[in-house]
Amino acid sequence: AFEQAGYSLEIHGLNQWNGVAFASRHEMTDVARSFDGMPGFGAPIKGQEAVQGTGPNGLPQEARALGVTVGDLRLWNLYVPNGRSLSDPHFAYKLEWLTTLRSNVERWLTDDPHLPLALMGDWNIAPFTRDMGDPSFTEGLSTHVSTEEREVFASFSPLLTDVVRPLVPEGFTFWDYKQLRFPRNEGMRIDFIMASQAFADTVTGASIHRDERKGDGPSDHVPVVCNIDPTLLGDTFEDEDDRPMIFG
Repeated sequence: AFEQAGYSLEIHGLNQWNGVAFASRHEMTDVARSFDGMPGFGAPIKGQEAVQGTGPNGLPQEARALGVTVGDLRLWNLYVPNGRSLSDPHFAYKLEWLTTLRSNVERWLTDDPHLPLALMGDWNIAPFTRDMGDPSFTEGLSTHVSTEEREVFASFSPLLTDVVRPLVPEGFTFWDYKQLRFPRNEGMRIDFIMASQAFADTVTGASIHRDERKGDGPSDHVPVVCNIDPTLLGDTFEDEDDRPMIFG
């Protein structure tokens, strides 16, 4: 459907739960399916060994990061590890994954302080109390709302800013399918567009599309959108097409 509508696709998915993708009306280049030093987890996926990368810890990398360049923009679609529980090895993996990502972001912006960079997707962290409405999570004692996760999320703040929150200060982006979480509005805000100052300076609007959680067979996440002024990015995006430029 995307291709029929004139969008180009970049997809990174393996035969398991995680996967990331972009659809763009403009050419995507410099495609990366992991960032430097991205750790792996678990066992190789049967039949996917040839395309599954290996992290510096010797474990197979999951399909959790996809980077593309569109015009002057450098974009990353992320699916941050869940963590499962504070005592699970997946939690330590989550913290290592995020810490390594943060080191990469610092290097990218040191190399080019004016890079219009955005990291978007499911961060699997509710960084503030107002971002947590699901009573099955306990601050400090559960994944997504632990001190360790919030600290590593906050460590990005000198480098990146949440471009949606100033324009949409309240609201959730995720509601579990269980226990009537959506009708009760017991959700969490865990999906973010985190951007460098050069990208943030182009943002003119933002929205969280809560109604997409309604209806038959919806995702448990809803779209998070930011609008940018393309005139601030040269002539790459000059056209009269008013459809969304990029989906991630």
